[in-house]
Amino acid sequence: MKRITLILSAISLLMASCNKQEDKILLRNDIQLESDVMTPEALWAMGRIGSYAVSPNGEKVAYQVSYYSVEENRSNTVIYTQSLLKESATPTLLGLGSDPVWLSDNKLAFASEGEVWTMRTNGKARKQLTKTDGNVEGFLFSPDQKKVILIKQVPFHEIIKENPSDLPKATGRRITDLMYRHWDHYVESIPHPFILDLETGEEFDMLEGMPYECPMEPFGGIEQLAWSPDSKQIAYTCRTKTGLEMSISTDSDIYLYDLEAEDGTVDKNRNLCKEGVDLPKVDPTKTLKTQAINQMEEDLNVGYDLNPKFSPDGRYVAWLSMERDGYEADRQRLCIYDLKENTKNYVTESFDSNVDDFIWASDSKTLYFLGVWHATENLYRTNLQGEIKQLSDYQADFGSLQLVTVHDTYSDDSYIYEHILLERHDYMHPADLYLASIRKVKDTIESLTQVTHENDHILSQIAAGSSETRWIKTTTGEDMHYWIVKPPHFDPNKKYPTLLFCEGGPQSPVSQFWSYRWNFMIMASQGYVIIAPNRHGLPGFGLAWQEQISGDWTGQCMQDYLAAIDDAAENLPYVDKDRLGAVGASFGGFSVYYLAGHHDKRFKCFIAHDGAFNLEAMYTETEENWFSNWEYDDAYWNKDMTANARKTYENSPHRFVDKWDTPILCIHGEKDYRINATQGMSAFNAARMRGIEAELLIFPDENHWVLKPQNGILWQRTYFDWLAKWLK
Repeated sequence: MKRITLILSAISLLMASCNKQEDKILLRNDIQLESDVMTPEALWAMGRIGSYAVSPNGEKVAYQVSYYSVEENRSNTVIYTQSLLKESATPTLLGLGSDPVWLSDNKLAFASEGEVWTMRTNGKARKQLTKTDGNVEGFLFSPDQKKVILIKQVPFHEIIKENPSDLPKATGRRITDLMYRHWDHYVESIPHPFILDLETGEEFDMLEGMPYECPMEPFGGIEQLAWSPDSKQIAYTCRTKTGLEMSISTDSDIYLYDLEAEDGTVDKNRNLCKEGVDLPKVDPTKTLKTQAINQMEEDLNVGYDLNPKFSPDGRYVAWLSMERDGYEADRQRLCIYDLKENTKNYVTESFDSNVDDFIWASDSKTLYFLGVWHATENLYRTNLQGEIKQLSDYQADFGSLQLVTVHDTYSDDSYIYEHILLERHDYMHPADLYLASIRKVKDTIESLTQVTHENDHILSQIAAGSSETRWIKTTTGEDMHYWIVKPPHFDPNKKYPTLLFCEGGPQSPVSQFWSYRWNFMIMASQGYVIIAPNRHGLPGFGLAWQEQISGDWTGQCMQDYLAAIDDAAENLPYVDKDRLGAVGASFGGFSVYYLAGHHDKRFKCFIAHDGAFNLEAMYTETEENWFSNWEYDDAYWNKDMTANARKTYENSPHRFVDKWDTPILCIHGEKDYRINATQGMSAFNAARMRGIEAELLIFPDENHWVLKPQNGILWQRTYFDWLAKWLK
């Protein structure tokens, strides 16, 4: 009865707050399944937890959840609050909105329809703070709450020229340089941070007149900026490049903007990454990779630097840092800049993997970070001296973290526990929030308590599969890890059709991820065993293992795939070696296209999503050219190209279509500017011209991902129909 009352109250509140009266507010979907099998409809009925924030007193969390309607082909996002102190606390639904931020223990700021709003923590007294015609893409309040950063687009016509005013219906674009489109859009505007003074109403563009993005597209958000504790400075991420120079470089930096410095002074915009460093000029006689390696040896810090965070005492700025220019998958380290001593230090050098997210502890001497090691994303801590300690070892992934600024016991400015709120997920569970209590003396998580239970009502109806690890030897004699995911109601005496999962990236971890497309739970629920190798090229097994793949896309990693599926077929009695399929997206799609010409009849069918098929075409088609420069080693037109580059182009999948003999499903989005849709179309056309059974699923309105509900359902149904046709 309490649950029914809560839902009815929430509906009334949301209907009152909705600006679009014709739209029904989407809330938690109480789908009732006909069996305990996970279906595409059940997957899309799940609420998706996103941004969250802890109240100043540490007693509550505000978090957003997105709900989807397949029938209406749309979604909306709502905000909940929930106690962190009470076990099994009931969430309170506040209304439509996203990106909640606490202004006090009783007041929240949030985003809605491109504006910043405020409301009480009971969802009442909603007030629109900004009036920008819906142009706000992100916001960040200063600690004293006198100012707020607003992310808004500004016109950008340096590369795509503005059409004449007397031709308002002209659709042509005059393009003069590279980076004219990015991810899924043409670049005719770029994001800039604006500072709004909440007392005077005055506003100014922090990068006025500069043709640079902040935050950096396509994925950067407000996390790329940070206020100092005294509200006088802003640390921000920026790559001061455009056009060709931007397309071949990953060199972004952390700048310190001083709000009190006079315009034109040296300290108005300090580059914390390169103070006192004279950068070398680009040498056209050397490859970009060679120059980047030389720069690394000289510690010039010319790779990605992003996501700065001030220490609570304001003395330090920490950020994520890569060393080498043009290498987007370089090891991501944690860099600390001492603003008092003007020195820089890297504090995760002994962690031979990536730092994916981090927070400062309240003492300004300790940092907690998330990193992947041996196929799981766990919690670590480091200090200013770079002494690292692993704090958790779960067969799960943590996705983000926030400090809960309340302590159980104080004694001379020391405390026994520190609490961290984390997002957690695994192969059988979508994201929920968990509260970790860390006992300082032992440096361990003493308790991990689940706070949210967003999808328990759906998960309770589904029989879960299981996952386990297996280690084998590669053809190089090294140890390789792979995941085995088993179906629900698993019978060890039964033979199951089995899928080889090929990961993308090519340097993204096969950890305990949860995806609403490449979802291992639904694959297992449909009766498949999944073999998911952490082949050469993936992080979490040391830098040497991760970097082996660059310049060797069709070498060792492909041998690793075949070693994993051969081991499973030979040593796992429940794997049916006569019913094997290979599936993957992005680099995984490329892998499928390559394996189609080199599998020696192991597989009965293939599925490739957004994969590269012709590497010579891919080299100039993709918008981020630094990727191809690094991974392929050289341009295909250079007659004196490196041996690695020659090997790469000579082993492009399109050169082996004459050996294709197995049914293949090709999937692609036409708004995918990372790997153009012509790649998928070419692969499908080639298969049909060879007389091979094939299908093409093309999405005119999707990018490298599939984001619309009905497209998502179509993707899943097509995927499983194809597998069933050939493996069942």
